[in-house]
This record gives sequence, structure tokens and C-alpha cells, in this order.
Amino acid sequence: MLYGREEEQGEIDRLLGRIRSGESGALHIWGEPGIGKSALLEYAASRSDRARVLRISGVESEAELPYAALHLLLRPALHRMDALAEPQADALRGALGLTGAAGADRFLIGLAALTLLDELAGDGPLLCLVDDAHWLDGPSAETMVFVARRLQHEGIALIFGARPGFAAQGVAELKLGDLDRESASLILDTQAPRLPWHLRDRVLAEAEGNPLALLELQHLATGPTTLPTGRMPLPQRIQDAYQRRIGELSHPAQAVLTIAAAEETGALDVILRTADALGVVDGLDEAEAAGLIRIIGPVVTFRHPLVRTAAYQGTPFSRRLAIHRALAAVLDGERDADRHAWHLAAASPGPDESVAAALESAAGRARERSGYAAAASALARAAQLSEGDTERGRRLLAATQAAALAGLAGLQESLAEQAERLLTDPYQRAALNSVRAEHAFNMGSLHTAVDLLIKAAELTTPLPGALDKAAALLAQASLAAFYAGDPGLSRRVHHCFAQLAGAPGHPGFALVTATVDFLVGSLDKALPEFRARLTEPAAAQEHLAGYAIAAGHFGVARDLAAAQVEACRTTGRIGAAPMALAQLAAAELYLGRLEKGESAATEGLRMAEDTGQSHRVAHHHGVLAWIAAVRGEEERCREHAARNLGPFAVELVSISAGWGVWALAMLDLGYGRWEAVLDRLATAARGPIGHQVSAVCFAADEIEAAVRLGNADAAVVPFERLRRWAEAAALPWSDAVLARCRALLSLDDDPEAHFTAAVSCADRPFEQARSALVYGEWLRRSRRASDARTQLRHAAETFTLLGATLWAGRAAAELRAAGETTPARTTGHDLVAQLTGQELQVVRLAATGATNKEIAAKLFLSPKTVGHHLYRAFPKLGVTTRTELARLQLA
Repeated sequence: MLYGREEEQGEIDRLLGRIRSGESGALHIWGEPGIGKSALLEYAASRSDRARVLRISGVESEAELPYAALHLLLRPALHRMDALAEPQADALRGALGLTGAAGADRFLIGLAALTLLDELAGDGPLLCLVDDAHWLDGPSAETMVFVARRLQHEGIALIFGARPGFAAQGVAELKLGDLDRESASLILDTQAPRLPWHLRDRVLAEAEGNPLALLELQHLATGPTTLPTGRMPLPQRIQDAYQRRIGELSHPAQAVLTIAAAEETGALDVILRTADALGVVDGLDEAEAAGLIRIIGPVVTFRHPLVRTAAYQGTPFSRRLAIHRALAAVLDGERDADRHAWHLAAASPGPDESVAAALESAAGRARERSGYAAAASALARAAQLSEGDTERGRRLLAATQAAALAGLAGLQESLAEQAERLLTDPYQRAALNSVRAEHAFNMGSLHTAVDLLIKAAELTTPLPGALDKAAALLAQASLAAFYAGDPGLSRRVHHCFAQLAGAPGHPGFALVTATVDFLVGSLDKALPEFRARLTEPAAAQEHLAGYAIAAGHFGVARDLAAAQVEACRTTGRIGAAPMALAQLAAAELYLGRLEKGESAATEGLRMAEDTGQSHRVAHHHGVLAWIAAVRGEEERCREHAARNLGPFAVELVSISAGWGVWALAMLDLGYGRWEAVLDRLATAARGPIGHQVSAVCFAADEIEAAVRLGNADAAVVPFERLRRWAEAAALPWSDAVLARCRALLSLDDDPEAHFTAAVSCADRPFEQARSALVYGEWLRRSRRASDARTQLRHAAETFTLLGATLWAGRAAAELRAAGETTPARTTGHDLVAQLTGQELQVVRLAATGATNKEIAAKLFLSPKTVGHHLYRAFPKLGVTTRTELARLQLA
């Protein structure tokens, strides 16, 4: 029976109730050692009823073995591996070491794990319990949290029990605090009913409401040893209590406990063979009889992780080295090569090149299975054991690169600092700078990234075949300068490129030159180069959609970005998806397709959070803020905008921050707060954001606000910015927007000709509707009500169709003022508008004939969740079969 945990038990009961009804959920239970996490997981298992239970515990030593914990969790489901899509199955088999497959994107492995658990849940509710999650190996932890964040409608519950520090962002938390005195007293009365009152009060005081402390300290209170005082932290006092109990055992029993603590997999055969080699095998029975370990089948487990810690740390250093050497000798097979290497490393008090080489081989195997965190740890330890600075530096560089791939920013920087002091080879130093630059870029330090990339390029310059290597590095530097919106930084990169022998003829040089031209405003030079890139065979390259957006070719950008997104979905490269989805969302918004933009941004936000890409997280929040603005959702707009602009308080990433600024201005524009629009956008245009294409697009908003205020002077600068870009772009949509601005400013005697030109282009329906709105207002003021109603009706209908609710309301008000009420409409769009973003994604793919499994693979969901979304969407759309979806307008 659990005392004092009624609320926590209720939370678990509610979660279990959800999986019985076919829903899913995850819970992260955390707290200090001994606080009752394992007891609550045991409670969940006891209340699982008809649910199948999969249960594992993290093991400290296996934190260096990639996907070890995931393998244990999925072992009961591996016979269903053939049910997975081939890329998923291959990725998971490679990760679990079932084949020799090369490393796959770690999130494709997560998708495979989700799908496999979904398959297992087809037989009934599934409860997954993960104890000591803080000791999971990094890839397993990442995969399980990925799965937990995506559980929706599979009938699966996933519960983590962990100490503070376990990262499970996006998973519901349940923090365990100390028990109240009444509950603590009940536990003590149950466990030690004959404990004298003075000792009882002492134990209650020392335990501080920690259940494990209550159980362990009461043994000391009545035993031959002394009850510890409260001067030490509670976990240390419990550990001290365990060490005192261990100290009362015989030497063989203590030795066996140390062997089991060192070989934390708990493999009984390994422990017995090692104990036999050391002549202490008789101590196993005594250790078990003392209640410090349990032997269940072929596995030895400790009563509590603190017993393991006490057993290991209480053993003299020299004896620990001998035990690790003995374990390494026992683990001499190919299957145990990684554990053999780690035990050799633990047994090495100083440099040993053969052990370093063994660890480096283990790191190579970890990399092949996408276990980059484990590879980084192995290489870092191998560097410590290296006998010379050359090998130590080389291994530190490799460890830094592995840490970067694992997303371990702090470890990456620490390793890089160590490597920098040792590396002398120019290529290696260049590689190190490149890794550090990527980290700086991801952290928003764009100027630092450029500095590092330029240094890397300079290091490669004197070497044979340097041009292509240096050009690639400087192309990345140019992109960082472009993101910063900094012409000076871009010129610096260009100057470095120009110094390279053969630079003028290199294809990368023209693009770097065009980037400088764009940022300094030489649009007649920049835009033709950007356009020329769009027709090249390399049109699928990662950043090309961004250049298409800068050139104003939003339809091309959408197609390029959509192809990138599809490639990411097909191959499972979720790490590259946030960038592609950011470009897709932006292109969709520029094209006026708000729902598709929202869908892409929502998906991109989730993936960016999963992969820790802070810039992309901010970017997608900015896009969502803009959509909320045109819908008139002020609170939601401001919330998203704050999460967009917050990360850029120190150094601006102008491409991403531009969305947050523009969104707030659009909100002000929609509500008629003209002065706020001018202040916000004029300030932004004077800084780095002013060098981005967003400043071209919001120039029309500045001009409209200036006209509404009767402040023609405030429109001069934005009009010139728009005019120069439109003339260089020579696109129908930009000419039409420019014509609207000319009409608003009455730059000649016939504004109607400009209004007519403005509404004639449908390339950007949102902008066309805005032109129709201001044209209709002008016609109404000119007492041409009938003509006004034509324009205003078009504006109201288009805004409604696009989902621009706030603007639709403005157009409807103008239409009523012109003598007509807006008729009710029931359209395919109205039906689609009832769907959630994820439902819309699912039904669009289902309309193409894709199966649930194919849809799940593309959207990084489980097949059962896809089926649930279709089940909910069909009644909303008035259909009963998948084939009927093809007849609906779902675009």
C-alpha cells in the first residue's frame, strides 16, 4: 500500500483509463532518489488490468551502449518487424544491431519504434514502464521521448520514472515531493511497529519524508551501527547507510557486490565467471541473503540504485581496477566487444594506446547505429587514454563531431576547446572550426559562425585541391550573413572568396556575390542570379527554396520546398524537415494559402522542438503569429510573436525575426492602429530585417498606414523600397501591389487605372483581395455604390475563402456601408475549416490513395492515430469512404 500518494495514483489511474478507451498518453514521474518513483510504476503495473506491460530500467553502464534500452523495451515486439515500412524496418534493425546496416536518421528510428508499439497495441492496451530513465543511453532516451510526444490514439501509455535532470520536454510531468509526517508515520509504524518512540522520532526527522530513507534508517536505528546525522544530503545519508550494511558483510560478499555494481547489465553468468576468477563466488549467497541484491532468472538486480553506488564507491580504487580487468577478460567475445573495451578503459589508470583503439572501434560501431552520444563518450575517453598529442587531438575532433550530431551542445564545446589546443593539421583545424560554426549558428551567434567559417576556409587555402573545400565553407558563411541581414558581414565573406585562386569561375562565387548584391540593395544584379539558380538540375538543394522566396517566385519556392519535405518524409530525415517546412510555410503564406501555411508551420514547429532547432522553432512561431494576426486572434498572435522574437534579443536572425515583427504589424493594421504599424515597420526596415524580402512585402502595409494617417511623407521610403524591388523582379504580383500603392498615394490624376491594374492579378489572392477592398472603399467614397459592391463582394468572399477572418469582417462592414449585406456561404472551404490541422493533413494524403501506414510514415505518426483522424474527419466532411475525399476541394 502507498501512503500519501493519492493524487499521484489518481493521475496514473486516469492515464490507464485512457488507454482502455483506445486513447494514449505519457507521464514523466520525477523526484529525488528514494522518493517513490519505482513504487508508483509498480502501482501502475498492478492496476494495468487487461493491458500488456513492457517494463525496463535504465542501467548506468549501458548509457554508453546505443539503443541498449530500446532493444530491451521492444524485444517482445521484434517478431512484428516485417509489418514496418522498409525504410523504418531497416533503420530499426540497424539501430538494434540486428543487421550491419549503416546509421539512419535517429528520428526515423523513433518512427519505427512508434509504429512497432502501435502494432503490438493492436492486441489490446499497452503499458510501457521505464524506470531509472535518467540512466537510459542517449539514443534510447531520445527515441522514447519522441514516441511519448507522438502518442495520440493507439491505446498506449508510456511512463518514465527518473531523477531530476532527465529531459522529457513535451511530456506531462508529475513531480514527487516529500511525504507529509502523517503518511511517513504510517509507513514507519507498518515497517517497524516495535521501534522505541525516541528512535521513531529520530528516524522520522532524519528521513525528511523520503520513503526509502524511512525503510533503511530504521534498520540502522536498531542495528549495531550508528544512525547518521542530518548534516549530509539525504541521498548521501541513505548511501552511507547502505555502505555501513555492506561493511558488515564478509570480504567475498563485498567483492561480489562490487563485481555486480561494475557489470551493471546484471548478467548472472558474467558475474559468476568473474567472481570465480577472483575466488569470491561464495559471497553471492550472502549478498542475496542480506537483502541487498535479488537474483531473478539470469539477472542480478540491486535493491536500489544507491546500493549499487554504495557498493562501487565504497570499494578501494585498486580493487575496482582489478575487478574491471577481470570483467574485461570474461567479456572476450565479439558480441561483447563494446563492454570489453569500456571495462578495459575503467581498468586503465593512465594512457594505453591499445585500449584507446578498442574504444575508438566501439565508437565506430555506435556511429553506425546512429548512437552519436555514445560515440562521443567513447572517443572522449579514448582521447584521455591516447599516448600522444596527435592521436589525442584527432580523437577529440572526432568526439566533437559526434557530440554535434547528437545535439550535445555543452559537451561539443568542451571537447572542441580541448581539441583546439592539440590540433596542428590545417584540415583538422578547419573541420573543428566548421563544427563550432554550426553550433554557433544553431545558438543564434551568426557573426561568430561567420568568423569560424572564414578561419576554416583560410586554413584550407594553402593545401592542394583547396578551392572546393574553401568554397563550401564560405558558401555556409554567406548563408549565415544572409540570415543575419548584415551587408558588411556578407561583403567580408565575399572578399575572402575573391582571394581564392580560381574563385571568379567557381559556381559558388556567383551566388555569394548575388547575396551581397541583395543585401546592399543591388537588386538588378542579385535577382537574375537567384532566378538562374532555379532552373539548374540541383534544384533540390536544401536552401534553394529560400533563394526562390528572395526572388519573389513563391510558386517555385513552394514546389521546391514541398519536394524537400516529401524527401524528408520518404527517407525519415526529420532533422532536415524543419528547414524545408519553414520554407514551405513561408511560400504558402506569400501565396495566400493560410491553411496550408499553418499546417506546414505546425508540423515544422513540432519537428523543430523534437530536434532542438531553436531558430526553426522561432521561425515557425513567427509564421503562426502572422496567420493569427490576419484572423484577428490577438492573444494568440502576441503569444506566438513573443516566442518568435524572444530568442533573438541578443543577436537577430532577421529572416526568422521578420515574421514576428510583421505579424504584430499586421495585427495593428487589421484593427486600424495605423501609428503602431508605422512605428513598428519603419523601425524594423532600418535594421537587418530591412534587407530581407519580408521588408519588401510589408512596405505596402507601411504605405497603407501612412495614407490612413494622412502622412504622405512616411510613405516615401517604403514606396521606393517596393518600387526598386518590383522593377528588378518584374513579376505580375509585385507590379499589382505597386499599382495599389500608387493608387492609394494618388501619384497621378487617375488612381482608378492603378486600382484596376492592382485587382487584375490573382497570383497572390490575399493581396488581390486587399486591393479590391481599398478600391471598393475609394469607389464608395466616390458615390459609385454599385461598382463598390462588386469589388467589396470579391474582397469579402476571397478573405472568407482564405480564412483571413479579421479582413473578411472589414470587407463585410464596407459592403454593408455600400448598401449590401454579405450572403451566407456554404462551400467546400467551410467544410475543410472544421478540420484540425492534423486532420486536414491526413485527409489530403488519404485523398491521394495513400494507406494509413504510408500516411503515418509521412507525418511521423502511428497508423492508429491516422485512422482516428480519418474517423473524426469523415463526418465533418460529409463522406463515408476514402474515395469520396477525391471529389472534395481540399487544397
